[in-house]
Amino acid sequence: MATAGKVIKCKAAVAWEPNKPLVMEEIEVAPPKANEVRIKIVATGVCHTDLYHLFESMHKDGFPAVLGHEGAGIVESVGPGVTEFKTGDKVIPLFISQCRECRFCKSPKTNQCEKGWAADRYDVMSVEDSRFTCKGKKVLQFMGTSTFSEYTVVNQMAVAKIDPAAPLDKVCLLGCGISTGYGAAVNTAKVEPGSTCAVFGLGAVGLAAVMGCKAAGAKRIIAVDINPEKAEKAKVFGATDFVNPKDHSKPISQVLFEMTDGGVDFSLECVGNVGVMRNALESCVKGWGVSVLVGWTDLYDVAARPIQLIAGRTWKGSLFGGFKSKDGVPQMVKGYLDKKVKLDEFITHNMTLAQVNDAIELMKQGKCIRTVLSVSPQ
Repeated sequence: MATAGKVIKCKAAVAWEPNKPLVMEEIEVAPPKANEVRIKIVATGVCHTDLYHLFESMHKDGFPAVLGHEGAGIVESVGPGVTEFKTGDKVIPLFISQCRECRFCKSPKTNQCEKGWAADRYDVMSVEDSRFTCKGKKVLQFMGTSTFSEYTVVNQMAVAKIDPAAPLDKVCLLGCGISTGYGAAVNTAKVEPGSTCAVFGLGAVGLAAVMGCKAAGAKRIIAVDINPEKAEKAKVFGATDFVNPKDHSKPISQVLFEMTDGGVDFSLECVGNVGVMRNALESCVKGWGVSVLVGWTDLYDVAARPIQLIAGRTWKGSLFGGFKSKDGVPQMVKGYLDKKVKLDEFITHNMTLAQVNDAIELMKQGKCIRTVLSVSPQ
């Protein structure tokens, strides 16, 4: 491409400071260095983790930044040493890397990686180095991706090449939320055929967890949310029951205990709320119940009574649904193309990057499942 090796000026939504609207700016995106790929972002979803950084954690060293981590695009150029990708490839940037060389990547027990932004700056959610500048200032790259920009530069260990037939405005959702929820059920919880499951929180991650429970063969899937409008949506993805905690005077764990003759086999917390995490654990049957923490938060301690675990329950966490990123995302894309994974049904709004603050407001108010932003024309 004519832009290869040159600084690209493009539009991006910049978070200059926490708890303030994003600002559409012209930024400069430097060419990729060794082992890096510059990607033209075509579409991106808006995920709660973007809102978490902006409105909840508000880490002072995490700004200014370009948010967004659920995108898809086309390779514009590659840096020295890159052989896996070429100009024109359809790709999904990954917020969790897979270097394939560290002890974690070599272990089948985890999908974590010792390299990338999460290695030593997970609280700031970015590395100090960046290819972005705006008005003469360095702008941080959020979660190693920054998809609220027309162009971004990503290390090749955090990029997945996908089927050229994949529609980027749909499969962008596999960069975070849908893979996270679906994988939490299939890979982390290891939901079993004929089992009973409860999913707490019916945003995109929770609905994807419902879809994963169904794919794994669960016979009963109880969807739990305080928004009654989520009931019908949950059925689309496979829920058999819907429970609104606000409709009951007793704790939700007791409600589920009575509904299931002693508790569910598997529960998944997809909110990022430590109180809900405990409710999810307490909803599991003693002896063998498994409860998985899926919702992202790092603000508070989580607590449980020891007897709840001594009695045989397992409490575990799931990052990106347990998928090794470079391997798992192309598999999920194939699942969508083979009509085994739903994506279209998650998308409630389509907007442009310039409308990103409107999309954030929709999510804050619980009025959307996923909004997909059109970033650049293909």
